Amino acid sequence: MAPAITTLAADAPELSAANTGFMLICSALVMLMTPALAFFYGGMVRVKSTLNMLMMSFISLGIVTILWVLFGFSVAFGTDSGSLIGWSSEYVGLSGIGITELWDGYTIPVYVFAVFQLMFAVITPALISGALADRVKFTAWALFVTLWVTIVYFPVAHWVWGAGGWLFEMGVIDFAGGTAVHINAGAAALGVILVIGKRVGFKKDPMRPHSLPLVMLGAGLLWFGWFGFNAGSWLGNDDGVGAVMFVNTQVATAAAMLAWLAYEKVRHGSFTTLGAASGAVAGLVAITPSGGSCSPLGAIAIGAIAGLLCAMAVGLKYKFGYDDSLDVVGVHLVGGVVGSLLVGLFATGGVQSDAKGLLYGGGFEQLGKQAVGVLAVLAYSLIASAVLALIIDRTMGMRVSEDDEVSGIDQVEHAETAYDFSGAGGGITGRATAPATPVPSENKKVDA
Repeated sequence: MAPAITTLAADAPELSAANTGFMLICSALVMLMTPALAFFYGGMVRVKSTLNMLMMSFISLGIVTILWVLFGFSVAFGTDSGSLIGWSSEYVGLSGIGITELWDGYTIPVYVFAVFQLMFAVITPALISGALADRVKFTAWALFVTLWVTIVYFPVAHWVWGAGGWLFEMGVIDFAGGTAVHINAGAAALGVILVIGKRVGFKKDPMRPHSLPLVMLGAGLLWFGWFGFNAGSWLGNDDGVGAVMFVNTQVATAAAMLAWLAYEKVRHGSFTTLGAASGAVAGLVAITPSGGSCSPLGAIAIGAIAGLLCAMAVGLKYKFGYDDSLDVVGVHLVGGVVGSLLVGLFATGGVQSDAKGLLYGGGFEQLGKQAVGVLAVLAYSLIASAVLALIIDRTMGMRVSEDDEVSGIDQVEHAETAYDFSGAGGGITGRATAPATPVPSENKKVDA
């Protein structure tokens, strides 16, 4: 995320129609990522959980939007208070902002910055949902999202991106959300699943994706939307940094997908569509914090390393016994950690900032800062999320019953099913090819 800029009155920027339009488009692209994530996750679960998986993402669009307008933007980007949270009364309800008022030091309106950041806030809790597939009450999930963004996401966003936030002031580089989004969501997912436990049949029953085409569609839309997520985070492209980030996003994603597939072929003997989709997402996650500080060659290295390590990490749930249903920990937590730490190796000092990584003569200083950011966000989100899940579980119960889980959470929680098989077995037109009770023809001999 572009740093806050302090300007003198004589140097005050003017509204740029080009940058404003660009950022509105980027905001729409990031909004698209939440439905894309719903498709990605929805295809990875069994048929009986498809709608619930879609709804766990979609509900975030409703809940987080309202909270962001009421107070979230103020907590995340208001005037700093103790380096931990922000607060500005004019941001409460977005009621004290002039329609042409510019975001601090930039050429876009505050409203545009607020809506762009809103889309980040929306997708972050939606990312957590993939770890909890098949077993969480929808009302409990909605309450968790409400509490989690309030207690975890909004303050962490201030730490990382808000002027005065302690990680921001320390010099931790997170271009578009490696810590605030992906480590935050991945650690939260781990915290919750340690509280609510495993799915019925974990490591015993086959739990294969029911629709790989849906997974690929979701991954493709995520890749598309991620250009807005990453390139837009410089809040304009007057100096070319956003263009570099756009290129690095494509390059790292491609490298990660190839690395994941290569590992999969060596380890399991096949190139799978699920591996291609997961590898691409791993690359997108890893380049999110680092793409504004590295060269395209560095992006290839970051993507390849992330693809390999995330592919290896997804199997850890079977070794350690935690049921991360759709590999949120293996992809988002591990990918976010890898991308954030590799800034300390591959930062060139010539793109986003003058900070240099170890491989470019910068020593261990930036790597140390990145490690502090990673550990701080990981620990806070893990502990806070586990506590929130425990409170909800002890009060209203967070899981559906075992019988409801086995029979299917879609029907229980939403009174719907993703697919209507009532006409299955028909011909091309959907009509039955023969009557249910055969009627003998007058011209046909019928055996007695």
